[in-house]
Amino acid sequence: MQFITFLGFTVLVAIISYLSTKSSNETSKDGYFLGGRSLTGIVIAGSLLLTNLSTEQIVGLNGQAYEQGILVMAWETLAAITMIVIAVFLLPRYLKGGIATIPQFLERRYDKTTKAIVSGLFLSGYVTIFLPVVLYTGASAINTMFDVSTTFGISENTALWLTVFGIGIIGSIYAVFGGLKAVAVSDTINAVGLIIGGLLIPYFGLSLIGDGSLTAGIDVLITNHPDKFDATGAEDSYVPFSTLFTGMLLVNLFYWGTNQAIIQRALGAKNLVEGQKGLVYGAFLKILGPLILVLPGIIAFHIFEGNLEKPDLAYASLVAEVLPKPLVGFFAAVLFGAILSSFNSALNSCVTLFGIDIYQEYIKKEATEKQVVKAGKTFGVFLAILSMIVAPFIANAGSVFAYLQEINGTYSIPILTIVVVGYLTKYVPAIAAKVGLFSGVILYSISQFLIKPTFDIIENINGVLTVVGNAYPHFLHIMAILFVLNTIIMLLIGKLYPRKEAYVQFNSKAVDITPWKYLKPVGGLVCVIVLAIYIYFAK
Repeated sequence: MQFITFLGFTVLVAIISYLSTKSSNETSKDGYFLGGRSLTGIVIAGSLLLTNLSTEQIVGLNGQAYEQGILVMAWETLAAITMIVIAVFLLPRYLKGGIATIPQFLERRYDKTTKAIVSGLFLSGYVTIFLPVVLYTGASAINTMFDVSTTFGISENTALWLTVFGIGIIGSIYAVFGGLKAVAVSDTINAVGLIIGGLLIPYFGLSLIGDGSLTAGIDVLITNHPDKFDATGAEDSYVPFSTLFTGMLLVNLFYWGTNQAIIQRALGAKNLVEGQKGLVYGAFLKILGPLILVLPGIIAFHIFEGNLEKPDLAYASLVAEVLPKPLVGFFAAVLFGAILSSFNSALNSCVTLFGIDIYQEYIKKEATEKQVVKAGKTFGVFLAILSMIVAPFIANAGSVFAYLQEINGTYSIPILTIVVVGYLTKYVPAIAAKVGLFSGVILYSISQFLIKPTFDIIENINGVLTVVGNAYPHFLHIMAILFVLNTIIMLLIGKLYPRKEAYVQFNSKAVDITPWKYLKPVGGLVCVIVLAIYIYFAK
C-alpha cells in the first residue's frame, strides 16, 4: 500500500509537469534552459524551497541536529536574511543585464577566459560533490523508509546502488529533456506536499513523546535535553556562534546569490517585482525551515535514545517510526520529489553552463540554437551517469552535510569574491579575477587538505591511537579569511594594473526592472524575526 501511494503521487506530478511543458511555446535555448523568463513569485519561491530542501538538507541537517541540537538552524534562518540582501542588491543587477548564467556576467565584467574557468569550477563542483551527495542521501532515505534491502532480499550496498541509479535516471529525464519549466512546475507541486508532510513528522513525533499532546512533547524535549536548544554553538561544534558573523554569511551569499542551480530560478522571473517577491516569500519559508530540518533530528535523538548507527539515519528512521503507515508512501513520494528537485536543478544548470558558456563559445561558435540544446542534453546525460557512479562511495564520508559544506568552499568563495569585486568596482582587470580564482582554490585546498590534518588531536583509547578532534580553525572562519585576502589581492592588482576603461553595466531591457514597492518593509520584518529567534534561543 505504501509503495502504491508513493508510485501514484510520483506519476501524477510527472504527468502534470509534462502537460505544462507541452502547452508552452519554448523553442529557443533561453526558453529551454530558463523557461522563457516567465516564472512568477510564487513559482520561484516554491521552486527555491524544493531546490534547497533536498535530502542533503533534510537528511544532513537533521543528522547534525540529532548530534548537537538547534544550533545547526543557522544554515536555514540566516539564509532568510541573505535572500533579502540578494533581492535588494544582486537581483536588480542580474535582471538589468539580462544574463542567463552567472558566468555570462563574468564575461562582460572580465573576459571569456574568466567565464570559462568559473563554468568549469561550477561543473566540477556539481559532478564531484553536489550531485553525488544528493543522490546518496536520497537513496539512503528511500532505502530506510521502504527497507529496500530486506524487501528485495539484497545487500544494503546493492540496494544503495539500485536506488541511486533509479533516482538518477528519473531525474535526468526531468532535467535533460523537460527543461527548467518542467522542473519548476514539479517543484511547486512538491513544495506543497513537502511543507505538509514535513510538518507532520514533528507533529506525530511530539505527539508520541507527549502521549498525544504537542505541548507536553515539547516540554519533555526541553526538560530532558536542554543542551539541544542552545543556538550558540561552541567553537568545536558544527556551527560555532562566531561563524555566524564570518563564513556563514559568505556561504549563504554564494549559495543564494551566485550558485547557478539556485539563482537561475530568480533569473527566470518575468520581471523584477516577481523575482523579488519570490526571494522574499522564500525567505519566510526559510524561517520555518528548522521545523522540518532541525526539530525532527532532536525528536529522533529522544525516541531512539541516541542509539542510531549513523546520525544521518535519524530523519528516515523517524519517518518510518512515527508516521501512520498510509502516509509513509505519500511522504516518500514528496521526499522523492525533493530529491529530484535538487538533482534536476543542478543538472539543468550544468546543461545550461555547458551549452551556452562552453559549447557555443569554444567548441562550435556557429552552432544553431537546436545544436546548442542537443549538445547540452548530451553533456547532461554524461554528467548524470558519472554522478550516479560516484554517489555510493560517499557512504564513508562521516557527516554528509559537514562534508558537503566544507568541500564546497574549494570553489564557492573564489567565485563569490570575483562576483562581489566585479559589481563593486569599475577598474579591477580580468587578470585580477583569474588570480583571485586560482589563489582561492589553491589556498583553501592547502588549508583544508594539507595543513588541517596536522592539527588532529590524537588520543590512545584502549591501546588504539584515535583522532578525537581537531584544533584547526573552523572551515567557515578559513573561508572568511581567504575571502578578505583574495579581495585585497584583486584590489591591489586593480590599483597597479587598472582597466583602461571603467566597466559600465549593460542594460538589456529584457524585463521590467521596476522594484517591488513593499520589498524593504517586508524584508525588514524578515530580519527582525530572525534576530528574535536567536535572542530567544541564546543561552
